[in-house]
Amino acid sequence: MREFDYRRAHDVQHALTLLAADPDARFLGGGTNLVDLMKTGVEQPTRLVDVRELPLDGIEPTAEGGLRIGATVTNSDLAAHPAVRRHHPALAQAVLAGASGQLRNMATVGGNLLQRTRCGYFTDVSGPCNKRVPGSGCPAVTGEHHQHAVLGASDHCVAVHPSDMGVALTALDAVVGYETGEGPAEIPITDFYLPVGDTPHRETALPPGALITHLILPPPPAGARSRYRKVRERASYAFAIGSVAARLTVEDGRVAEARLALGAVASRPWHAHAAEAVLTGAPADGATFAAAADAELAAARPLPRNGYKVPLMRNLVVSVLTELAEEATR
Repeated sequence: MREFDYRRAHDVQHALTLLAADPDARFLGGGTNLVDLMKTGVEQPTRLVDVRELPLDGIEPTAEGGLRIGATVTNSDLAAHPAVRRHHPALAQAVLAGASGQLRNMATVGGNLLQRTRCGYFTDVSGPCNKRVPGSGCPAVTGEHHQHAVLGASDHCVAVHPSDMGVALTALDAVVGYETGEGPAEIPITDFYLPVGDTPHRETALPPGALITHLILPPPPAGARSRYRKVRERASYAFAIGSVAARLTVEDGRVAEARLALGAVASRPWHAHAAEAVLTGAPADGATFAAAADAELAAARPLPRNGYKVPLMRNLVVSVLTELAEEATR
């Protein structure tokens, strides 16, 4: 690991100033992803700006009935918060499924949003990777890719986004708040992550030097149920090979409102727009849920060794939606 300067920020403006003074600086939250990448040489910041002591660690109700979640809230505190568990259970479930207890105690909300792929070619600095070195190639396309993307990928990158929390936030219509030297701003999480295209090294729409300050969760519709389900290759802590976050509102046996996001299938949490269109207004039954899954997965383009993800995700979507529909009628 190369030498770096370490500074502790006293307030948001101080953090922004410290980062702006060094083009190779990085913000440091819990460090559970960034420090790992520094050890392997993927990230080589010349300065770390520690933001853990900024007053961004609260979870508060909004005037509209939603929640405002500070960027330095730990994953453990987020998953345990009564309002999150009561009104947004899919988020609590996703956070608990995402890491070991020790990691959850350190990892922050803002850092979780910015974690980078766990693709082995990305973390191996001895070889090419378009995400790490633009224009160098993507060995995963013809190499080891059984855990890689089946939706929204390109010849330039087939890696998947690792976040469980981001999948749940996508299904819950979260908004990301950030601050730059020009002032505060917000962006819907569906616009926060960029399509991979031919620029896989550009992962988010955050302006250069921006600091994530909070998340906004709007209030769920009356009667809505939500759930997160993750499939992994071992029962203990591991990254997903497929996951689903869903929120469903059922009225008189029909789907009044649906939000659906898929994880571990694309370079970003995948908002399932096609499935939502099939679900909304349709009978809340197995046939509808299967049709919704098929509509979304029609765009899948699996590689030779990850085609199993298509039936896996179909079954997972149908299972989660069926459970939510049954819960709504109890």
